[in-house]
Amino acid sequence: MNVEEILKTNKKMPLAKRTLIHVALVANKLNEEVSMVLKPFDISVQQFNVLRILRGQNGKPANLSTINERMVTKMSNTTRLVDKLILKGYVNRTVCEKNRRKVEIVITEDGLNILKQIDGILFEAEENMLKNFTEEELHQFNELLDKF
Repeated sequence: MNVEEILKTNKKMPLAKRTLIHVALVANKLNEEVSMVLKPFDISVQQFNVLRILRGQNGKPANLSTINERMVTKMSNTTRLVDKLILKGYVNRTVCEKNRRKVEIVITEDGLNILKQIDGILFEAEENMLKNFTEEELHQFNELLDKF
């Protein structure tokens, strides 16, 4: 991915600015690739993220705050995401019996099933996105990204 080519410029950019733009362009490209995988399932990247968080709870309920903390993309509309997943039958929301102010959210069997369907397809897409990197390069890349 050539930043100057994408931006259609001949000007040499300062390295720091070019790096930040490059990271943003790559993030957008990866997000688009994942969105394309999820599109046939009528699930957004954010909804998928919520489902994966809930699957990681291993049957234990999570509240909106827990989900929001673990989201890859922090959003203020977690409630709306959960509402859409409820309409699709992928999660259930109940009021906690011990603390009526607390709302508990769990993934349903349908939610787990849709994730199983997505997992294999997404794995292939992720492999394809990273096919130009060796395992050693991926380790190095992650170490560099950890500096953020």
